[in-house]
Amino acid sequence: MVFSIWPSLNTVRMAFTNAKPLGGTEKYVGFENFALILRDDQVVNALVNSVVFMLVCLPLLTVLPLLIALLVEKKIPGITFFRTAFYTPVIASAVVVALIWTFMLDDRGLVNGLAQELSIIQGPLPFLTDRWLIVLSAVSLTVWKGLGYYMIIYLAALGNVGKDLHEAAAMDGAGAVRRFFAVTLPAVRGAMLLIAVLVCVAALRVFSEVFIMTGGTGGAGGEAMTLVMLIQQYSRGFTGDLGYASALSILMFFITLVPLLLLGKLNGKGSA
Repeated sequence: MVFSIWPSLNTVRMAFTNAKPLGGTEKYVGFENFALILRDDQVVNALVNSVVFMLVCLPLLTVLPLLIALLVEKKIPGITFFRTAFYTPVIASAVVVALIWTFMLDDRGLVNGLAQELSIIQGPLPFLTDRWLIVLSAVSLTVWKGLGYYMIIYLAALGNVGKDLHEAAAMDGAGAVRRFFAVTLPAVRGAMLLIAVLVCVAALRVFSEVFIMTGGTGGAGGEAMTLVMLIQQYSRGFTGDLGYASALSILMFFITLVPLLLLGKLNGKGSA
């Protein structure tokens, strides 16, 4: 009630006011904040960045963890080490990982330095200043850090796949690839949908990765800023516009519902 329901209801209330962080005279402004959203170019820019981030992360974090889970599910000597290695990034601090990524992708960082030494590139790539390179750099960080988490979900689902199904398929002459699509994939379909939902929600709410890698600026002119970063920018400081930031939060809520509803509909069709 205190930390979830009340703040949510209060956000809806403030979206129709000109609320400020320090309080004062708060006036009802109707749908004025929502009308301003339609004329704010920054909102469109941030929304595009967030959607692109989600569209790139979704297939990577839905497929790659499954492939890794298939590799480490076998009970062979030493496999625990690899399971632990894949999961370790999950428990690492997002801030620390983002800082490490920043040092690696800097103009004088490891990636640019190594690429230039190998004559792959002539000059440093602007990983931390170019709009789309910032987004892709943040995607690489998110994928690397999230692989182990979603791998665990797939491992749990794969543990419920009966060996008799694979044995029956093998007796019918099905190879490894055929068994994957005919037996494994249908068995982990529920887990795959769950992961797709989690990835969509997390991707649309991305903040720390882009914020830290760009020093809180969102790149040159804020071009790589995400929707959550924009909400934070409008609401921070003593003169922040909490009313407008609340309206943006409501917009983000409904945008987040879109992929969830689409995935739910796809799941319904698949079950039918």
